[in-house]
Amino acid sequence: MPSHSPVALRPKNVARVATVFGTATVLGAGLLSCQAVTSDGPQSDTRKSATAKVALPTPNQQFDYQIGHPYTPPKDVEAVSRDRTAKPRRGLYNICYVNAFQAQPDALDWWQKNHSDLLLRDGSHALVEDEDWGEALLDTSTASKRTRLAKIVGGWIDGCAASGFQAVEPDNLDSYERSGNRLTKQHNAAFAKLLAQRSHAAGLAVGQKNTTGLLPERTAIGFDFAVVEECGQYHECGDYAEAYADRVYAIEYTDSGYRQACAGWGGTLSIVQRDRGVSAPGSGAYRHRAC
Repeated sequence: MPSHSPVALRPKNVARVATVFGTATVLGAGLLSCQAVTSDGPQSDTRKSATAKVALPTPNQQFDYQIGHPYTPPKDVEAVSRDRTAKPRRGLYNICYVNAFQAQPDALDWWQKNHSDLLLRDGSHALVEDEDWGEALLDTSTASKRTRLAKIVGGWIDGCAASGFQAVEPDNLDSYERSGNRLTKQHNAAFAKLLAQRSHAAGLAVGQKNTTGLLPERTAIGFDFAVVEECGQYHECGDYAEAYADRVYAIEYTDSGYRQACAGWGGTLSIVQRDRGVSAPGSGAYRHRAC
């Protein structure tokens, strides 16, 4: 990745930390020609043909969610999600976490200095933020801005491919819900489509991260599978399971959500319970169990 790129390291619903499989053709409408865009800064171009094959996940794999700290996965784990700055785990199905729709707090200066106009602003020109996490929203409201953002985030996606990941999960697909109506579902769907094209061109499968409201657009966008948080807690697992033929990685943080997910979908979906800090073993808060 470029030396000046911000670090992406956070899930939508958990605390942030300071910084095999078969091959199948891409499903849906994501298999479209990709514009020849390059990453923002010096980086080798690892992209492949837009007709490249990607490795789709296998339903009901044992799964671990390690976007906070990478560590040796528990026994029998077959798939793992890690931050784009971490190394993939050899022999597993590796999903690369990218914060694609919002700016990390520790990266805000970088965005302000280099791409200030790509940060969403209100009528007073103040930044529009995800207040829960203190993250400025990226401005996906116009085609030109989406193209420029796709160069930056696309560079990170290329880095995932170069590192050896098989898939990518672009987070904060639902940022439009926190935009005060300045962004729409259609804006984010259009940007997600650019990221899906870039992912497929790099030979990566791309996962829908949360956001049941965009399930009807999944094929047009080009999503191949889903990574969802608390679908048991909010009774959404069945929606994702039906949409993605059980290619769903589900993370629960509460005991009740975990019980709900396992009762309805254990043995069908890849379900794991993690602590909200997605910490590593030995931290005291670490929790991992799967059904």
